[in-house]
Amino acid sequence: MTNNNSKATRTGGQVLVDALRINGVERAFCVPGESYLAVLDALHDAKDDIELIVCRQEGGAAYMAEAYGKLMGKPGICFVTRGPGATNASVGVHTAFQDSTPMILFIGQVARDQVEREAFQEIDYRRMFGQMAKWVVEVDDAARLPELLSQAFHRATNGRPGPVVVALPEDMLTDLVDVADAGPAQSIEPAASPAALEQLQSLIGQAQRPLVVLGGGGWSAEAVSDIREFIEKQNLPVAASFRCQDLFNNTLPNYAGDLGLAAGPELVEAVKNSDLLLVIGARLGEMTTGGYSLVNIPVPKQKLVHVHPGIEELGRVYQPTLAINAGMKTFAAQVAALPVVNPQGLADWTAQLNRGYRANFDCPASPGPVQMSEVIAWLNDRLPHDSIITCGAGNYTGWVHRGYQHRTFRTLLGPTNGSMGYGVPAAVAAKITAPERMVVAFAGDGCFLMNGQELATAANYDARLVVIVVNNGMYGTIRMHQERSYPGRVSGTELHNPDFAMLARSYGFHAETVVATEQFADAFERCVDSHKPALIEIQVDPEALTPRMTLSQIREKALASR
Repeated sequence: MTNNNSKATRTGGQVLVDALRINGVERAFCVPGESYLAVLDALHDAKDDIELIVCRQEGGAAYMAEAYGKLMGKPGICFVTRGPGATNASVGVHTAFQDSTPMILFIGQVARDQVEREAFQEIDYRRMFGQMAKWVVEVDDAARLPELLSQAFHRATNGRPGPVVVALPEDMLTDLVDVADAGPAQSIEPAASPAALEQLQSLIGQAQRPLVVLGGGGWSAEAVSDIREFIEKQNLPVAASFRCQDLFNNTLPNYAGDLGLAAGPELVEAVKNSDLLLVIGARLGEMTTGGYSLVNIPVPKQKLVHVHPGIEELGRVYQPTLAINAGMKTFAAQVAALPVVNPQGLADWTAQLNRGYRANFDCPASPGPVQMSEVIAWLNDRLPHDSIITCGAGNYTGWVHRGYQHRTFRTLLGPTNGSMGYGVPAAVAAKITAPERMVVAFAGDGCFLMNGQELATAANYDARLVVIVVNNGMYGTIRMHQERSYPGRVSGTELHNPDFAMLARSYGFHAETVVATEQFADAFERCVDSHKPALIEIQVDPEALTPRMTLSQIREKALASR
């Protein structure tokens, strides 16, 4: 890399890649395009510093960048071409925004002298991504790249983390400029004031039925350790917001479960009847609040302490008793140092919620020879505690979230925006980034085929993940809603699938097909012992639609209510 103070003339592409190196980028995900060839050329010279992961579709590449950002806590980097490349990648940007994940999407753009002509694949990215990203910028002057990329990294990581979109006119990338680099972006975290911490202690001391809810982005392993110290010291019950279960060890006696689609009835009632909700990092979105039904809008009946790094989120939907604008790392360290308020007075309440969480493990037997609850229980007992579980969206995730216990930080990569097709590319990114860890991707049959082409990426980079495809021959979640609203009138939800195991073998995977519960353990062990990327297709009975109700029971209940 050239010296900061004495710069040789460089192309815009070289200036950009130097900025990536300065900001500690070690990996980028892409689908190549002619609109950013100058960046690809500069990455050729930086290959010892930045590994370029070439993907098969821009949606998969964007998901991989988002999963990397989630896993590592620093911006996931994605490069795509203009027009169709950008529209394909938009699904990852939406995921990063709703999941509060740091990410930077670079898009090649038409040459500057072609703008506003509807040139080949031209799109105005400020309009396209305006409400989907934290910031959208088009760099028209290569000399401004250090300034604008510094801003991009700062915006992606500070406050509420999220995605930034940077459009790169192709002729700008070949311009020669003599410009100094900016330094690396700095992490800036607000902290709770002494007065706010004093009021928080008072509220905890007065509460008889408090509940902590953890979620959102901006966490680190140290912050998770600090928040655990605070929760255990104060003997508070703690729940995770939707798909944030890895922020607290699920096996500990303070854990009350997750406020997602698999929330237990005890936890749902606890939210309604709590006299103090201490929400740390979560936005209190639709999933976490049961469709905004568990907490009144705009003034909750519970006392609400809302802690969030993005000041725009405080008071956005719910008016808090105490609003604290603070970063997760800083706030967790602050509350870990607080003196004990009244831990014994909350012992019965905390134990009650933990019993409710454990009771939620029990599921009735499902129709058919495969019991997904037993499969998940076996994985829960067998997998190393630092294993990374990924999933997309679909009813199959109900078994995963209900039965698998996360013990350590960043062992769950799942989209809180309910995006299908996420699990496979997220697992590929996770295994490339952390090859020493077990990575298991869950996907439904519909979910898998939305990004199944990224098996080729896994094979290309020898990412030895295990993909579990739960095949019930339908878009299960939509079928569930369909049976509830229009019982017996099946339309648009049936699927006719390939042989997933045979498909995986064509990519060079080891593959297994499971049609009965007792076959799963040996199939999984053979996958691990193969020392290859692997896939298991589990064929489940279409009647086994949810962990607690069959397809027929859902339909019959809907018909009876008419």
